[in-house]
Amino acid sequence: MPVTSTSVSVQGSVSHALARNRLGPFAIGAAIASSVAPLTVITLVVPLALAATGLIGFPIAILAVAAILMIYAVGYLAMARHIPNAGAFYAYVAHGLGRPFGVGTSWLALATYNAFQLCCYGAFSAAIGAPLLSDWTGLHVHWLIPALLAWALVAILGANEIKLSGHILVLLVIAETILVVVNSIAIMSAPGFAFNMAAVSVSDLSGPTLGVLIVLGATSFAGIEQSVVYIEESKNPKRTIPVATYVTIAVIAAVYALASWVQISAAGPNPVETATAQGPELFFNQAAVVLGQGSITVGKILLGTGTFAAGLAFHNAITRYTFALGREGVLPRMFGRTTARNAPRNASFAQTALAFVVLIVFAGAGWDPLIQLFYWGSTTGGLGVLLLYTLTSVAVLAFFARNSRGENLWQRLIAPLIASAVLLVVSVLSLDNLALQYGVDPGTGPARIVPLAILVVFTAGTCWGLILKHRKPQVYQGIGRGTRSTTAATGLSAIL
Repeated sequence: MPVTSTSVSVQGSVSHALARNRLGPFAIGAAIASSVAPLTVITLVVPLALAATGLIGFPIAILAVAAILMIYAVGYLAMARHIPNAGAFYAYVAHGLGRPFGVGTSWLALATYNAFQLCCYGAFSAAIGAPLLSDWTGLHVHWLIPALLAWALVAILGANEIKLSGHILVLLVIAETILVVVNSIAIMSAPGFAFNMAAVSVSDLSGPTLGVLIVLGATSFAGIEQSVVYIEESKNPKRTIPVATYVTIAVIAAVYALASWVQISAAGPNPVETATAQGPELFFNQAAVVLGQGSITVGKILLGTGTFAAGLAFHNAITRYTFALGREGVLPRMFGRTTARNAPRNASFAQTALAFVVLIVFAGAGWDPLIQLFYWGSTTGGLGVLLLYTLTSVAVLAFFARNSRGENLWQRLIAPLIASAVLLVVSVLSLDNLALQYGVDPGTGPARIVPLAILVVFTAGTCWGLILKHRKPQVYQGIGRGTRSTTAATGLSAIL
């Protein structure tokens, strides 16, 4: 029996669309702030970055990255108004630089977000889960046990409608942000506290260290671009998405800059040595001088919930990218289907399976979950997202050069041009100084493997795009078109 256009439309709304009108600015802001994970950045990224790089200019790097993101977001959000697609980076590069590069970008985005998502399990387990369970039970608890508990809960929440996990993310991100502010105020009120002005010196934003600090800053803001990933599920997206993006960047930048500056300043005359010695305990130990030892336990619990929230938020973003690619036929179409309540469950299950395999491999190999899974993973994600920003910014320029479409000169040309120039410079500097970022010898370990892996992933994705052009021209024509792609209806026809 042939499928009519009406039946395709009705069924397609269930099988190939995300839930509409579910999220407002606050919910989306909470989701992307959870990806950013304020407490995780302050307690884990800052001391580990100090120990690995020996650089203390983290606060000034945060402000620099926030400024870059504010300018970058102008063109990025202008593009979102014309290309509403949960694939975001992928769709924008496909429309701006061509479909093959768009597919390459989608593969790089999936790899980048998976690096961030997977590193959250390392942070949750090694810094919080295993130590607390060991203290409470009196037994030695392997880090894999709490990691798998967090994995199972993310799997359950991630496979259901976004509104459920959205409520949880709101509560968790508010709690951890409040704790960061309270601890920072407590540390500043301790006797003898004085700000370390070297940590905010612009002299650090020059030469080779610029690229290193910008990657660390990009790592800390990773997820801020996810607002447009939720565009298909947002209320009044033309207003909701910009408000959520700009406000979240501003708030998170203020919290990060102050809290990291306070932490570095309170670490004494040699913050690098102090951070190396105390690691994730540093921020909590500093606040405990005023708040008491009980604040350490509270802080660790909220750090655990914060890293869990970040893992859940990145899981949601990954499933929406996978869904967008499956809907268009770039990945197997089974990933482009949703449940009756419009949750991309198949895509969620795929990410859950990948996470399980990675955790088992890390545990079996005996690798350090805090350094090799969390720090190396988050740093790799930071480099990946910086390259994605750069690609997308150039794509925005190219798109609006062909389609002005009512955007003003600032939105379609000036802001994207500034962002592209700055991002290209810091990307080159970052790639030139990978060893310093990872804290390894030049040409060894992740400094050698990561750039090759990024190149392979992007090239493989681009080649797949070219293969689709010749073997599946209908799929190729629909790349980056989202709900306007004809491949969703084609896939549904095959099912029915």
